[in-house]
Amino acid sequence: MTALYDVAAHVAPVPVAIADLAPRLGVGDRDLALFHRYFGLRDVRMAPGAGLRELTVAAGRELTALRGNEHRVAYVVSARTIPIGSRASRNPVHDAADELGLGHAAVFTVTQQACSSGLAAVDLAGRLLAEDGDPDTLALVVAGEKADWPTAQLIPGTTVMGESSAACLVSAGGGDDVLRSYVTRTYGEYHDVKLPPPRGEEFERRYAERLTAVIREATAAAGIGTEDLAWILPHNVNRISWAKAAQLLDVPRSRICLDNVAALGHCFGADSFINYVTLRDAGRLRRGDCYLMAAVGLGATFAAAVFRH
Repeated sequence: MTALYDVAAHVAPVPVAIADLAPRLGVGDRDLALFHRYFGLRDVRMAPGAGLRELTVAAGRELTALRGNEHRVAYVVSARTIPIGSRASRNPVHDAADELGLGHAAVFTVTQQACSSGLAAVDLAGRLLAEDGDPDTLALVVAGEKADWPTAQLIPGTTVMGESSAACLVSAGGGDDVLRSYVTRTYGEYHDVKLPPPRGEEFERRYAERLTAVIREATAAAGIGTEDLAWILPHNVNRISWAKAAQLLDVPRSRICLDNVAALGHCFGADSFINYVTLRDAGRLRRGDCYLMAAVGLGATFAAAVFRH
């Protein structure tokens, strides 16, 4: 029984207006107005001087349940959008594990599913723990990356990336948030992330349809309907894509947690976990609530997971 044992978020310390990033990213006035008015994007949070190790450690240290339970962690899984995270001579995730007192754990990276890798990592961690057979063992999943260069910070016509991070402890022996279903669909015809026309136009046209299809599959697999979801915790690409999804799902927009889009931007695979912390800490998640995490990774993978709080 895969469950989230604890979830934490680290909000990068420096707010930066996307208007200030526009010259560096090659975003013109027309696109900037589109980002502001239609996409609901205003700022991102950056962590100058911090690398992947520091982002990972900062998120891990926010986990209340990790302190005193380091010996129970068997796996550290880094869920990444960008396969290359550092120079070949460095190993930031292993270094972060050592710094968190988890040097004894098996440390590896999950990628190839881009920004949906976080959900894949949770599912994989639960499967590994279940196979090990010890209900007291935990896995640490971490997400969030650096946006060090323009091509890593901007998805043209879609979103701007931020550097906040998240961490969660996963258990196969139960926890506060039980995984009820996980569904993923990969459309390999979009493997070229630059998506030249007409492939890019087709992807954009069918995006909401495929996103909502995987959401419906996940709710059906969990034995519920979309109307039973207390919340959808999205990836924070922009507001307009979720407005279309809400319409197709016949779900009120008020049930999609878009609180962090304007202030944090799209934080790679960390978004849904950051949104979870926002709701939990504000007391907006109630015991028994079913909620869904959803993410789309360029390449292109659509993923959704249903949890019961």
